[in-house]
Amino acid sequence: MSSSKRTSAASAGKCMKKLGIIAGTGELPAAIAQEARSKGYTVFAVGLDPLADRALSAVVDEIKFVNVGKLGTIITTLKKAGIREVVMAGKVPKSLLYKSRIRPDLRAVKLLFSLKDRSDDAIMLAITKELEKDGLTLLNTTKFSTGLLTPGGVLTRKGPSKSEWEDVAFGWKIAKEMGRLDIGQTVVVKNQAVMAIEAIEGTDEAIIRGGKYAGEGAVVIKVSKPQQDMRFDVPVVGMETLITMRAVNARVLAVEAKKSLLLDREKMLAEADKAGIAIVGHS
Repeated sequence: MSSSKRTSAASAGKCMKKLGIIAGTGELPAAIAQEARSKGYTVFAVGLDPLADRALSAVVDEIKFVNVGKLGTIITTLKKAGIREVVMAGKVPKSLLYKSRIRPDLRAVKLLFSLKDRSDDAIMLAITKELEKDGLTLLNTTKFSTGLLTPGGVLTRKGPSKSEWEDVAFGWKIAKEMGRLDIGQTVVVKNQAVMAIEAIEGTDEAIIRGGKYAGEGAVVIKVSKPQQDMRFDVPVVGMETLITMRAVNARVLAVEAKKSLLLDREKMLAEADKAGIAIVGHS
C-alpha cells in the first residue's frame, strides 16, 4: 500500500471513531468531549434540556438538545447520528421526578414503572439496559477523563489538622455505608458528629445544610460507592463545590483518590489555598 493510501486509510479509521455524550449539568461533559476529541473521536452530544450548558456546543462536533424526560427521543437521536458508544456525563437531579413539570415520554414512563425502587443505581441500570436494547454501549466515564482522576494525598498547601483528620476517618466509614445503601455519596461532619448526609438534594445542598449546623469548620467527605459502576454517577467535585464550602466556612474536602473526578484542578486548588480550605485525595 502506498504512503498516501495508508494515510487515507488511517484518516478514514479516525473518522469512524464516534462518541456520543448524554450531557447533564456541570463542566464534566465539556471535559470529556475535549479528551475524546484529543484521542481522535468525533463527538456528538445530546444535551439534556434544560440541564445541559449551551456552551457545550463549542467543544463538540455536533449537538442536539432533547428534553430530559424524552428517553425514546434521546436514543433515536443517538442512533440517527450513527453513534454506538456513549458516555453519560453531568448531573441529572433525581428531584426532577418529583417537583418538575417535565413530562416523561412513553418509553421513560415504562422504564419508571418497571423499577423495583427509584434508587440511583436502579434508575441508571435500567437506562443502561434501554440503551443496550438499541445497540448503544455505555462506556466508563473514566475512559475519557483520566486526567481528571483525583490523586492521593494532600493536594493543597495546607493539610487537615489532627482533629480534622479524625473527622475524615469518622465520616469516611459513614459515607461508604451511605453509598452501599445507595442513599448518597457525601457526608458533612464536625467534631466526629454528622451534620448532614446527602440524599436527593445533591452535594452542594448537603454542604449548605451541614455547614449551617456546623457553624464553621465543617469537614466534607465525598466517596464512590463500594459497588460503584464507573459508567455512571462517578463522584465529581469542582469549583462549584469549593464555592459552596467557602460560603459556609467549611475547612476540609476529602474525596476518594483514583475513584473520583476533580474538575479544573489547578484553579480549584489555587482558590482553596486562598480560602484556607484543605483538599485531600483519600482512600
